[in-house]
Amino acid sequence: MITKTLKTVLLLGLTFALFSFDLPKGWFKAGSDPDKYEMGIDKGSGQDGKNTATIQSKEKYIKGFGTLMQQCLPEKYAGKRVKMTGYIKTKDVDQRAGFWFRVDGKNPKEPLAFDNMNDRRITGTTEWKKYEIVLDVAADATNLAYGALIIGTGKVWFDNITFEVVDASSPSTDMYGVKKEVPAVPLNLNFED
Repeated sequence: MITKTLKTVLLLGLTFALFSFDLPKGWFKAGSDPDKYEMGIDKGSGQDGKNTATIQSKEKYIKGFGTLMQQCLPEKYAGKRVKMTGYIKTKDVDQRAGFWFRVDGKNPKEPLAFDNMNDRRITGTTEWKKYEIVLDVAADATNLAYGALIIGTGKVWFDNITFEVVDASSPSTDMYGVKKEVPAVPLNLNFED
């Protein structure tokens, strides 16, 4: 009995030694339910054996989401198309996980551009994979915000995030820029088509 308890204590100690609940420098917690997630550094768990950031649920059911994020000034990218690239790995994600990137303007309630990978959901358990978001940063942008998120329960690791200026041959993934074609006249009003 004592040996089993000692093994459990040692295993828990090793787990906490490898996983630090300290936030990475420059990053902060946010979301609708950030306190329902543990966020921090997972030492040695990156693709290259180095550190990676992680978000994991602390409860069995979570209706909201948590994000580990950053913000920066847009001057370096103003008036340019920017590609955010990074790598994600997941375990038991029940709703979805992914990166997100937002370009803010003068009105903080109306982003100029936004993508949270809603149309490219990551669920379940996955190995490391590269993901990209491409947004146009308006010349009058006031802030860039970005990070990784998890909605519901599970665990997500993310690593090696980069930003680069790209040309128009890289299609935008802006959720607000996707325009649905609007017909010129009413269609199928008798529901026969």
